[in-house]
Amino acid sequence: MDLASLATVLQAALSPHPEQREAAEANLNQFQYTPQHLVRLLQIIVDGSCDLAVRQVASIHFKNFIAKNWSPHDADEQSKILPGDKDIVRQNILAFIVQVPTLLRAQLGECLKTIIHADYPEQWPSLLHWVKHNLQDQQVYGALFVLRILSRKYEFKSDDERTPVYHIVEETFPHLLSIFSRLVQIVNPSIEVADLIKLICKIFWSSIYLEIPRQLFDPNVFDAWMVLFLNILERPVPLEGQPADPDFRKSWGWWKVKKWTVHILNRLYTRFGDLKLQNPENREFAQMFQKNYAGKILECHLKLLNVIRVGGYLPDRVTNLILQYLSNSVSKSNMYNLLQPRLDVVLFEIIFPLMCFNDNDQKLWEEDPHEYVRKGYDIIEDLYSPRTAAMDFVSELVRKRGKENLEKFILFIVEIFRRYDELSVEYKPYRQKDGALLAIGALCDKLKQTEPYKSELERMLVQHVFPEFNSPLGHLRAKAAWVAGQYAHINFSDPNNFRKALQSVVAGMRDPELPVRVDSVFALRSFVEACKDLGEIRPILPQLLDEFFKLMNEVENEDLVFTLETIVDKFGEEMAPYALGLCQNLADAFWRCMNTAEAEDEADDPGALAAVGCLRAISTILESVSRLPHLFVNIEPTLLPIMRRMLTTDGQEVFEEVLEIVSYMTFFSPTISVEMWSLWPLMMEALADWAIDFFPNILVPLDNYISRSTAHFLTCQEPNYQQSLWNMISSILRDVNLEDNDIEPAPKLIQVLFQNCRGQVDHWVEPYIRITVERLRPTEKPYLKCLFLEVIADALYYNASLTLNILQKLGVATEIFNLWFQMLQQTKKSGARANFKREHDKKVCCLGLTSLIPLPAEQLPREALERVFKASLDLLVAYKDQVAEAAKQEDAEDDDDMDGLPTDDDDDDDIDGSDKEMGVDAEDGDEADSLRLQKLAAQAKAFRSNDDDDDDDDDDFSDDEELQSPIDDIDPFVFFVDTVKGLQASDAVRFQSLTQTLDFHYQALANGVAQHAEQKRVELEKEKLEKAAAAAAS
Repeated sequence: MDLASLATVLQAALSPHPEQREAAEANLNQFQYTPQHLVRLLQIIVDGSCDLAVRQVASIHFKNFIAKNWSPHDADEQSKILPGDKDIVRQNILAFIVQVPTLLRAQLGECLKTIIHADYPEQWPSLLHWVKHNLQDQQVYGALFVLRILSRKYEFKSDDERTPVYHIVEETFPHLLSIFSRLVQIVNPSIEVADLIKLICKIFWSSIYLEIPRQLFDPNVFDAWMVLFLNILERPVPLEGQPADPDFRKSWGWWKVKKWTVHILNRLYTRFGDLKLQNPENREFAQMFQKNYAGKILECHLKLLNVIRVGGYLPDRVTNLILQYLSNSVSKSNMYNLLQPRLDVVLFEIIFPLMCFNDNDQKLWEEDPHEYVRKGYDIIEDLYSPRTAAMDFVSELVRKRGKENLEKFILFIVEIFRRYDELSVEYKPYRQKDGALLAIGALCDKLKQTEPYKSELERMLVQHVFPEFNSPLGHLRAKAAWVAGQYAHINFSDPNNFRKALQSVVAGMRDPELPVRVDSVFALRSFVEACKDLGEIRPILPQLLDEFFKLMNEVENEDLVFTLETIVDKFGEEMAPYALGLCQNLADAFWRCMNTAEAEDEADDPGALAAVGCLRAISTILESVSRLPHLFVNIEPTLLPIMRRMLTTDGQEVFEEVLEIVSYMTFFSPTISVEMWSLWPLMMEALADWAIDFFPNILVPLDNYISRSTAHFLTCQEPNYQQSLWNMISSILRDVNLEDNDIEPAPKLIQVLFQNCRGQVDHWVEPYIRITVERLRPTEKPYLKCLFLEVIADALYYNASLTLNILQKLGVATEIFNLWFQMLQQTKKSGARANFKREHDKKVCCLGLTSLIPLPAEQLPREALERVFKASLDLLVAYKDQVAEAAKQEDAEDDDDMDGLPTDDDDDDDIDGSDKEMGVDAEDGDEADSLRLQKLAAQAKAFRSNDDDDDDDDDDFSDDEELQSPIDDIDPFVFFVDTVKGLQASDAVRFQSLTQTLDFHYQALANGVAQHAEQKRVELEKEKLEKAAAAAAS
């Protein structure tokens, strides 16, 4: 497509008629990969005679194409842009950056960012030379613009990746310093000068953010920079040209320069303001920084803050940054000494007024209460808020310098309370009262711990906070609710005071003003948590939930959802009558939040966060009614649309939360419906495409499908779930790009199949064993090796004869058993087992090995039988020891400080108990450690071993210890003894030959196991009778 034709197509892309626009888009897509297409787009962008709208469309297509195709995502993928076209773009884009209008420069800047990130320095070594040359020429703005993009590439890089920064600094910073110095000396500088200084500041910021380049450690060089920054900090911002509109004013060039200067000086102070944090090589530099600059910066900051005191203008972000500097100075003696003479003025005339309700708050409250609420609960807003920074300063001051300042500050607050109470309605300092309440709430942690204030808190609340629940001013009603929530957990000497506050907060949920309703719901969470008698809340629960969902219809706020989760958690099964309604309301709220998030196109906006909160709350409800399976049938239709949609790429931001809901629905429902089965293919598609990181989460519902709906899994042909499972597992195990950690759920799923489908999937045994052996060989991680060997163990338990035949057919039987026995015997320095650490691991191995014992001599020779028999006995001893220790741990749980999570890596002085019970002296015991895991497995998501001589323990313990399995009901001792008795009855000669070859140690062990098995048999029979009696009674 020639240049004129391309311009015509781009013009058509602006057409008001959809069909013309779509045809133009299709045309552009058709020709986008043709040679010279990218070059022609660039020609149109820079053609001043071309219509600006057409140039803009060209710039957007240019930017999007480069973002998508300049650097292929896959290393093996062929680039779709010809090398020659790339060269032409690189040669020309730099010169055009300055020539095009600002609107187009932003697009070309994004393109340049993509190209620099992909090509510098390897494919574009001349870039730095161009920058350096133009810094000395007339193209200073273009050079600074490009250098800013280049330096930003390395802003967050560390160590070796940061090496190019030093070269960039060495080549460009002397010129930057010279330009900066000339710009600062200009009298009556224009706004263009501000733009140049701002770029220099941003380049400096990116270059020093993680680490100061060595060139700046030269005191003379650093001082030259600091003189300029302090000059910019001290000099007033020009009055001429300042926009009157506050929103434009804060973005005005000279205020941006001021902001970036404060940013840089704060960063340097954070890095070098505390000698205790310094590496030895930085200590001298930090001492120089503290001595020569930290105090000067503080002086400048205090002068700037004084502008606020006298009614002048300072942008919120600048105020916030300056207060951060002051907060960091409180703990440092030399800086605090500089601050102290002016502290009262700063605290009472600058900081406190910032904490008070102001004209801007009032305007926003009245004109846009939703935005008022959003700003109040948005963490990002806190980065810019002077009020948040003021609260942080006060908190830091009373925490680090409380002796000199806490009493003084509280007396100031009390005086405000006194004047407020004494003055008549028209003269009451309402806004100061608001600030005083904010201060009391912000200091709650300190006041709860410090006498005499601790003893006076209840009286303070009753006298000065609770009356504001009835204030004529909405902002004071809201603040009263917030402060009451901060103090809901104190011990009220008069329960009526707690009750009154709770009732006031609940009443606040029906307040005519939206911010009051939101703050009341937020406070309610604390009251529900603190409530000792749920009878206070129970009667009003329906009304509470009703008000709650009315508010959720108005506001997307995750803090609201937290309150609901707290209520559900507190009332548990009592929520059953409301469960369906709650889920329906939360589902509706979820869809609203998702729609907002999609419209905003930001994953961290309040809508997206609230959507995640809705799903978490649904999970909390499902958990609370988990013993009432009939409810799940009613709830399912409400949640199915969410699960269906969010298990696709649409749900990547909430995938984990959705999988948790799928897990609950497939586990607690009486049966798994055909509709729920329709989610299986979605999870498989996600796993194959993009969701490998969620494989452990997907494992849980897949286990539920196979274990709780086995017949459907085995019989359904459309789709064929058995084939689907095989396709997924074989694909993952054969993927050479996946790490050991990524594939751990795969062998666990094979075990689920063998354990739940015993005798029904013979045709799958060989394929799964074949691929298990294939993947076991290159595996390095011991825990994963154990999982693969447990697949073999489960296959033996499934059908020992079939499995052994397959292993022999594949020619791997000797290899597999040698590895298995070697890993069973491997110990650490402490004597503890290095492998098969969980109870579940030992049990699976026991059942697998025991299943070999009845095999005839032609399949299992006598030597192999003896080896299997001894290994089974050793495992049973270890298993019994671990179960006993876990029971002991559970009994001692209340006395245990839970500082560490013991595993079988922990040394135990009492190592001989189990062996003695089994009739063997401790010296003969093969396992030196006792194991304490079962209870802890239920309490921790992942256990980490503490033994220094094993680096592979990180994932040895996981929450699948809690997954239910058909082997849970199999007692390994009873199974072993019954199997051996079976051998004795069917082949007495073979049995006698085996027992005669055993030494005293193993004979004693065998006798001990037999006795323990009979004891277990009696216990199991007793449990069975008790369960039957309980079932009959209910």
